[in-house]
Amino acid sequence: MRIFISTSSFASADTKSLDLLNSKNCEVIMNPYGRKMTEDEIIQHLDGIDGLLAGLEPLNRSVLSHAKSLKAIARIGIGMDNIDIKEAKKRGIKVSNTPDAPTKATAEMTLTALLTIGRRIIWANNDIHHRIWKKSLGFSIENKKILFIGFGAIGQATANLMKNFNPEVLIYDKFKPEISTHTLEEGIKEADIISLHASGNNEILTKELFNTMKDGVVILNSARGHLINENAIYDALNSGKVSYFWCDALWEEPYNGKLLSCDNAILTPHLSTYTVDCRSSMEYSATLNLLRDLDV
Repeated sequence: MRIFISTSSFASADTKSLDLLNSKNCEVIMNPYGRKMTEDEIIQHLDGIDGLLAGLEPLNRSVLSHAKSLKAIARIGIGMDNIDIKEAKKRGIKVSNTPDAPTKATAEMTLTALLTIGRRIIWANNDIHHRIWKKSLGFSIENKKILFIGFGAIGQATANLMKNFNPEVLIYDKFKPEISTHTLEEGIKEADIISLHASGNNEILTKELFNTMKDGVVILNSARGHLINENAIYDALNSGKVSYFWCDALWEEPYNGKLLSCDNAILTPHLSTYTVDCRSSMEYSATLNLLRDLDV
């Protein structure tokens, strides 16, 4: 079997997954670019490939139509909005993901971002490096109203990490009305902090909803950039409607958008799953999925 690995950091945590592939006598080809691949690049590298260990590169109808020998795609991660699932099914390509492995790491990253914002750590550090000794008041999580938009495994894990800080948890999940405590509109109006954990790429925080938020709200997004209207968050950051914004999955990657000019936007390059434990677990789970689907 010929296996292509499109993610740029595969086996950087450990070689267990590569060792497994080699033990099955697979021919392994690695991403040669050290970055997310373009559509043309992934088309070129899928020629003659049986199985793909996939990242976030485009695996749309056009790409899959060129992958004549491809039998299985194993996504290293949760989201599969970069994969045309319908087209893959039509072509008999099995598709899998690793929904459990990223949960803890992403929840930890979200809490880290909130604590960093609340205690002004980034800005205090920058001041000292510029020889400015300045103390500023931050905020605690206790008694803050935190709206979780999307309450699947990651949303729940994040809420569990935060519970020791005694916030008031508000929940909106369109797929789980039985556990939702508020409608989206009600939650937006009440929240001091909004944390997005929804799936997909459909816009949730529209320009209109920004107008109903509390002044100074904090927004956290570990899910997908497109869940938020980019122009609206830019305007809100500059007006003070949103005091701080953290985002780990941006509208485009690498990101070169207008939020680069906002000092109160904390932008990270899709780092939530980048711990040794998480990457190792995700890669190994995806490798097992791929070998299973290839019947190796």
